[in-house]
Amino acid sequence: MSPLSAFNNFTSSLTWQDKMMPVLFIGHGSPMNGIQDNEFSARWKKMAQDIPTPKAVLVVSAHWLSKGTRITAMDLPQTIHDFGGFPQELFEVQYPAPGNPAIAAETKKLVKMASIEEDHDWGLDHGTWTVVRHMYPEANIPVLQLSIDRNKGPKNHFELAKELLALRKKGVLIIGSGNMVHNLGMLAWDKIDEPGFGYDWALEINERFKKHISEGDFDRLINFEGLGAESQLAIPTPEHYLPLLYTLGLKKGEEQVSFFNDRAVAGSLTMTSVKIG
Repeated sequence: MSPLSAFNNFTSSLTWQDKMMPVLFIGHGSPMNGIQDNEFSARWKKMAQDIPTPKAVLVVSAHWLSKGTRITAMDLPQTIHDFGGFPQELFEVQYPAPGNPAIAAETKKLVKMASIEEDHDWGLDHGTWTVVRHMYPEANIPVLQLSIDRNKGPKNHFELAKELLALRKKGVLIIGSGNMVHNLGMLAWDKIDEPGFGYDWALEINERFKKHISEGDFDRLINFEGLGAESQLAIPTPEHYLPLLYTLGLKKGEEQVSFFNDRAVAGSLTMTSVKIG
């Protein structure tokens, strides 16, 4: 089948829906969550059961920063083990979900504010497969990644997300994958097995993030550098926070917002996740 025929077949199968697919921000945390059955992975599994089965999944992962915006456009994306120092069992995981070049082409067509490049080299990094393999273990749903342009600011990422809204209306599940509070340099390794332990500053800013999300005060979240010293500790570098802005940019009107996996880990990381719709 030619690429054009595949594109036409895909777009014709995606019909406008009265009810849009929800959009998620998922705190993915340690790569070990990809192979562990714990409270976080159990909730990811439950989420997949609670929402409609998507026609495809598009993930904005904290672990794919690029020059310009790129989207995976291969038929069979590789499983990327972009970490070190973990058990061999983790490196042996393969998540053979298909890609879909037609979805990549559709996404590229939708976005007007940036020129999206189709990518054939990346694949699915651990910000994607550690979560999605729990949600859809049969790997029978197409999965794609959209990169984060490292040269663009928070407002740009928020606005770009708005242009992806049509995908939600056609049955595509869009996930931002990162962590709201993510300071690996301050992890309390001696508290890593103590459930819910968070430094005071981490718990405080996490609650402020949730408050602004619930109230729809997204400008404060876009301009997170103005939220004080706590936000600077929570976001020493922005890559794990920016996927949240993609999720928020996809909120439509008065859609319901809820939180899950709202737990701190090892002092300076939170797994707090968001469901919209």
